[in-house]
Amino acid sequence: MNTKNPFTIFDWIAPNAVRNPVDADSGQRSYAQLSMVLYSSMLLIAIVPVLVVGWLGYQNYNRLFQISEQEELQWKIDGKIKSIEHMVTSLKSVVQFTARRDRYMELTENDNLEELFIRIQHQYAFFADLGVIDQSGIQQAYYGPYNLQGADYSKEKWLQEVFDKGVYISGVYTGYRKVPHFAIAVSNLDPKTRQLWVLRATIDASTLQEFIDTIKTNATDDLFLVDGNGVLQTSSGYYGKTLAKFGSPVEVGIHHKLSDRGEDTFEAIGTINNTPWSLVLLKRRYIHHDEWKNFRARFIFIIFTCILMSLIVVHTLVKMLTGLIKKTDEMQIAMLKEAEHTDKLASIGRLAAGVGHEINNPLAIISQKAGLIEDLLEMTSDFEYKDTVKNNLGGISKSVERCKAITHRLLGFARRTDVTEEPLQVNDIIGEVLQFLDNAMLYSRIKLELHLQSDLPEAVSDRLQLQQIFLNIINNAIDAIGKDGVISITTHTVAGDVRVVIQDNGPGIDKQILPHIFEPFYTTKETGKGTGLGLSICYGLIKKLGGDITVRSVVGQGTAFTITIPVHREEHGE
Repeated sequence: MNTKNPFTIFDWIAPNAVRNPVDADSGQRSYAQLSMVLYSSMLLIAIVPVLVVGWLGYQNYNRLFQISEQEELQWKIDGKIKSIEHMVTSLKSVVQFTARRDRYMELTENDNLEELFIRIQHQYAFFADLGVIDQSGIQQAYYGPYNLQGADYSKEKWLQEVFDKGVYISGVYTGYRKVPHFAIAVSNLDPKTRQLWVLRATIDASTLQEFIDTIKTNATDDLFLVDGNGVLQTSSGYYGKTLAKFGSPVEVGIHHKLSDRGEDTFEAIGTINNTPWSLVLLKRRYIHHDEWKNFRARFIFIIFTCILMSLIVVHTLVKMLTGLIKKTDEMQIAMLKEAEHTDKLASIGRLAAGVGHEINNPLAIISQKAGLIEDLLEMTSDFEYKDTVKNNLGGISKSVERCKAITHRLLGFARRTDVTEEPLQVNDIIGEVLQFLDNAMLYSRIKLELHLQSDLPEAVSDRLQLQQIFLNIINNAIDAIGKDGVISITTHTVAGDVRVVIQDNGPGIDKQILPHIFEPFYTTKETGKGTGLGLSICYGLIKKLGGDITVRSVVGQGTAFTITIPVHREEHGE
């Protein structure tokens, strides 16, 4: 029987890789190659989930961090927009207060507009000029650096808008002065003429720039105004001076981008109500950049620590598994050698059965001749050694009978007897066997305890072979107890089969002996009191009947044999 290149249940770990690494010289498994396969597989299993989970955690934290940054930027831009709206409202209030309903005639006569402009500019130096325009679009009064008296604005779109809405704020433009400025126009109804008129004020765009610079903080990398067409209304540190073109679409909201250097950049855009402007806030890198750097450093440290721990654990496990596989291979080799030994024992058993059959004939002749000599001794007169010869002939007869018993058991163990099936009650068979053993148990003062289930189902089996099984096991229990003991017999059904438990309170069987008790010729009895075939025969018979037999024993407490008898026998291989 070949015992080289054994494989174990551990072969499932890496079927192709583990089965193939075999040393060509020795035929044994290459444990170095096995270790490499295990290392590769387990490192892949251990590290890939760490990297995947780490990447997901990193992305999730980054997303949450970005949401937090966006919320803070939204809060900042909302506050700055409110500040700008308050400033625009203040400017608009000045113009609206000046353009009261009853002041049209006053502002268009004499130098009243000039005096009003001087008073306003004394308070608000950034006002550039003032103009009064009638309903037809003609400028009836003007004070400023240009000669715009009588200018015609009837075709300007903003004029109709101010008539419709009552107020108009323009975007920043250069105009005649080639200096960036914007206009605020307010319309009202003259109570005398019952016609609409407009007061238009021009304001230097530097006012917006100064205000933007005022509300800009160190937490903001850039802050500026743009109009709906993407034209800068104030200067930008990244996109240029006033009236330059904004490089991105003007879309309200917070946008996350990557700069040319790969830095996270946030662009927050918010609309300023009742104006043509939008406020743009740029923040390069995170507001809490140091916290983000600390998180990334801790994250990298944790990932590398997990990988290092995985390497240590994998190394330990691979070393342990390789040792277990090697030990299992050695155990398998030992089991194969033991199987070879068992096969030899079986061959010896078959040989012994043949020898026993051949010995029966000489034994019969010896028994016959011994009997003849005894008859002749009875017929002869007494002589000096007659009693001695007679006693020796008795010894010969006893030895012949013992040899016959041994050869009979050998033949019974080797013979392939057919199973005669019939419906039977296991309780009845136990009762029949106990009738033969009453005197033996009475003599040995052994108490019998029966726990027989009354409604056991009928089993289809062989009556004579079941009797032989029960007789052998109960006899062994009587021999094991000796004197003053208890034998308990229990029957019940388990999963549709009949189960018989025969238990004694004898000395028990040592755990080292227990695995061998069903082997042929294995006996723990004294020499001359057992052949070692009884339990082997019981094992073979119960297997032939489709059942099973197991044993449990505790030294000093006793032994229990459990016999399972199928209700309907199934064919089992020899």
